[in-house]
Amino acid sequence: MIKKRLAGILCHPTSLPSPFGIGDFGQEAYDFIDFLVNAGQSYWQILPLTPVGYGNSPYQSHGAFAGNIYLISPELLQKKGYLTKLQLANPPDLNCDYVEFDRVYKYKNALFQMAYENFKKDPGAIRPFAKFCAENTWLHDFALFESLSEFLGHLPLHDWPKPLFDKEVPALKKYIERLQDEINYRKYLQFEFYSQWDKLKAYANKNEVKIIGDLPIFVSGSSADYWANKELFLKDKDGLPEAVAGVPPDYFSESGQLWGNPLYDFKAQKQNGYEWWVKRFKHNLSMFDIVRIDHFRGFESFWQIPANSKTAIKGKWVKGPGEEFFATIEKELGSLAVIAEDLGIITPEVNKLRENLGYPGMKILHFAFMDGAKSSYLPHNFDDSNTVVYTGTHDNNTTIGWYHELDENIKDFVRRYLRISGDDIAWDLIRLCFSSSANTAIIPIQDLMSLGGEARMNTPGTADGNWGFRFKKEMLSDDIAQGLKYLCELYNR
Repeated sequence: MIKKRLAGILCHPTSLPSPFGIGDFGQEAYDFIDFLVNAGQSYWQILPLTPVGYGNSPYQSHGAFAGNIYLISPELLQKKGYLTKLQLANPPDLNCDYVEFDRVYKYKNALFQMAYENFKKDPGAIRPFAKFCAENTWLHDFALFESLSEFLGHLPLHDWPKPLFDKEVPALKKYIERLQDEINYRKYLQFEFYSQWDKLKAYANKNEVKIIGDLPIFVSGSSADYWANKELFLKDKDGLPEAVAGVPPDYFSESGQLWGNPLYDFKAQKQNGYEWWVKRFKHNLSMFDIVRIDHFRGFESFWQIPANSKTAIKGKWVKGPGEEFFATIEKELGSLAVIAEDLGIITPEVNKLRENLGYPGMKILHFAFMDGAKSSYLPHNFDDSNTVVYTGTHDNNTTIGWYHELDENIKDFVRRYLRISGDDIAWDLIRLCFSSSANTAIIPIQDLMSLGGEARMNTPGTADGNWGFRFKKEMLSDDIAQGLKYLCELYNR
């Protein structure tokens, strides 16, 4: 349970300034932590740090334990002597307002290959690298999966040759020998990712900033996790997913959202004490101070869609593992520092599960004005201070974009409720977050900068044009820091 009145900023590292086309764990990330300190903020909330999947989404990862290698800072590799200043001197002309993913991947992969060649010549790296590989039992399967995927031209997992799909030992042995250097390269990149992340998190914690991470409930069907652990999932006789995840029609989509992730066989997982989940929570709690559980409602019941469906409409609710699941996890790991993402179609059973567990839920002010004064998202109706309030999340429009798209009668209600003109709506909603009874207030960085809909991070139900938002360093001004600090002092955060 979060008890103190605190505040923080939602900003994924990819959005940070950088000359390499995408934000990373370099100096700008340290500068961002300094900004949080100067602004009186206690939390830095991020999206999943796992490798991105379809549509560059961090919620479609192909490795639940792995890190997104494109967050590795080339400048920090240069400081280690693995790259030269000359190699970093003339980066391509990459967009500073938006991540050009394909160009970034090509450029950074070339840098990483050069760094790897120099890493192999470094005798001082042998022992820490071997220790990292030994401690992370997931690493070999992930590196082998990635190497095979590359070799097979990134075919979907279900199109792999059957001996490889089924992990037959003779076939794997052959390819492990053939791809040994590629496998080691993948392991090296994870070594660098976690080395850089651990130092960045330590700097944040030293400055009394806690990291709120994000744990997506599902993994991709073309992931190392599915490939290596098919027994965890609902599958047919051929080992393919028999049903997939999504949500029924909701606020974001009239046809629902067909995510396509394979669904878990929780009954089978219960037999071994949810061992994979224990490892996953332990891993995430070692990376972050607090973990936001994305789609928490899926542990009470989840929307099960036939695998061959074209939309999410023809699904059904199926009971999840519920309270017993979390009791098992907490028996192994102790009390969990988590936030339950309880958005979407939330039933009394979901609320009861969260309340029984004592986990804080989420309140989104963008949802607060649609149902009049009785809305549970309006601060005067918050019935529990053990909650986290946001203007919006990564799935919402920016506050300015949201406000401009509202019907005139709802805009009028917003203005009357807040006693405002609407001319500074982003900061008006920020003030409402800070003044609420919620123990924790989190603000998306786009709202601090009063950015419009062009700066939106993600539009649910769409595959293209998401996750690329970036900002320039000068946009995060001292005036913004002082404004946040003032609100913290004013509302005891």
